[in-house]
Amino acid sequence: EDNGRPSCDPVVLFKLVMIQHLFGIRSLRQTMRDAEVNVAYRWFLGYTMSQQLPHFATISYAFRHRFTAEVIEGVFRWILEEVARAGYLSPEVVFVDGTHIKANANLKKQVKKAIPVAAKRYQEQLDEEIEADRAAHGKKPLKKDDDDNHPAAPGKQKIVAESTTDPESGVFHKGEHRKCFAYEAHTVCDRRGYILETEITPGNVHDSVAFDAVFERLKTHYPEVQVVTADAGYKTPWICKQIFDSGKIPSLPYKRPMTKKGSLPWYAYVYDDYYDCVLCPQDKVLSYATTNREGYREYKSKGYICQSCPVRERCTQNRQYTKTVTRHIWQEYLERAEDIRHSPLGKATYALRSQTIERVFADAKEKHAMRYTPYRGLAAVTAWVKLKFAAMNLKKLALHKWRPFLHFYLHLLQEATLLRCKVASLTVCETLYQSFSPYLRNDRENNTIRGFRFLVELSFGIWCSWVQSGCKTRRIWCTHSFRFAVISERTMARGRKKKFSDYIRTEVARIYRLLHNVGTLRRVPIFHFGCIFIGLTFLCP
Repeated sequence: EDNGRPSCDPVVLFKLVMIQHLFGIRSLRQTMRDAEVNVAYRWFLGYTMSQQLPHFATISYAFRHRFTAEVIEGVFRWILEEVARAGYLSPEVVFVDGTHIKANANLKKQVKKAIPVAAKRYQEQLDEEIEADRAAHGKKPLKKDDDDNHPAAPGKQKIVAESTTDPESGVFHKGEHRKCFAYEAHTVCDRRGYILETEITPGNVHDSVAFDAVFERLKTHYPEVQVVTADAGYKTPWICKQIFDSGKIPSLPYKRPMTKKGSLPWYAYVYDDYYDCVLCPQDKVLSYATTNREGYREYKSKGYICQSCPVRERCTQNRQYTKTVTRHIWQEYLERAEDIRHSPLGKATYALRSQTIERVFADAKEKHAMRYTPYRGLAAVTAWVKLKFAAMNLKKLALHKWRPFLHFYLHLLQEATLLRCKVASLTVCETLYQSFSPYLRNDRENNTIRGFRFLVELSFGIWCSWVQSGCKTRRIWCTHSFRFAVISERTMARGRKKKFSDYIRTEVARIYRLLHNVGTLRRVPIFHFGCIFIGLTFLCP
């Protein structure tokens, strides 16, 4: 009786999705096509060449319906726990930024829509401090807006372009970038480039708006954070206040003032804290007038004094000859952040942005296909981005774990080159195996032990023979990853038979016989056994 497709291990389904994001494959269908013929993928999944892989529909359904946001978040956190357990996580200094991801939506298919203006998350706290500031200056409380409970009021709406294909995306247009519908990934990473937090929003949401959600989760998971480094888009009074009040230090750059060209610079107007007034370049006093609803104190000059001012044309264009200077009630937090910018700590941490968060975005887009998303909807794109970031953290962990053994193996190769030896000794093979055995799955099985020993011996012998022969053969060793190259008959038949020793031919035949007797490729991994798979084998038993 046919009961449908055979069941599939959920771990295998998740591994297939991880393979897609590890190697930057753009779709699950292409991942399945590659897994059909790639021995490395089959070994990682636990399938032999004769076994049939799961159907694409099974994987697609699992990704859309079974891999919920909680499951993906759990995997993301679990990988970070493994990084912290290995001692590679350093969240004392974090870096925050956002990058845009092109949405799967046509810019021509859009409609204009009026939406209510979203209230600020800190509006209630701001209102309280505004009323307290007005009371301290002897001003009456501001009148409550009668339309606060009516989001459809004309004064509280804005017109936006909404995609008919993906309504949850937003229009993105900045600088020389082409206008398009996009999402934005607001991301936090540490000094080593491990991604700690991410928040996905429509492309038309400003960085400073999405910062609150990211920062709250960051404080919850990593209370040891000391310095928060961000770009000029995050230099707002509320963000500086929020970081300082949490006991942390913001490292922010210089922000260009948004003043009119040809006017007097902002620093020409000096605030006097003792008298609570502003002095203009002509040493005239701008007195306090009011505190508006946005939290800015307004300091205004006298029109009859400014009327005869020699620099009035560069100062104000007001018909009443009145100059108004605004100062936020949280301006002191911005000034403290500006002091930190000039300190050695601020200079040192901000200089690392190009090596940390910018490098994360560059790798994600160039190596992991995050330049545009094939999915639609905020939930699907969030899951897709978090899986990519989880794969990037896993890959970086594998590289960090692999680095000591890479140096050790290179040292052995250097010693063999100096000694001009023909083959690697069995002692060297045993030493290499003992070094890598903690990162090999099923290391107690005889087949794995024999296969690994033979492969180490073979690769080492090929290197030594290549050094002795002096022929310009294809490189067997790549310094970027640990490669075991099995020499096929075609490679040996290209006019270089005399260059290889008889021992190498004997070892190739021994490995082929071993594979034939074992009858499985899962136990004896002869392929490009890269450093990525060492980490995957260790973390995904």
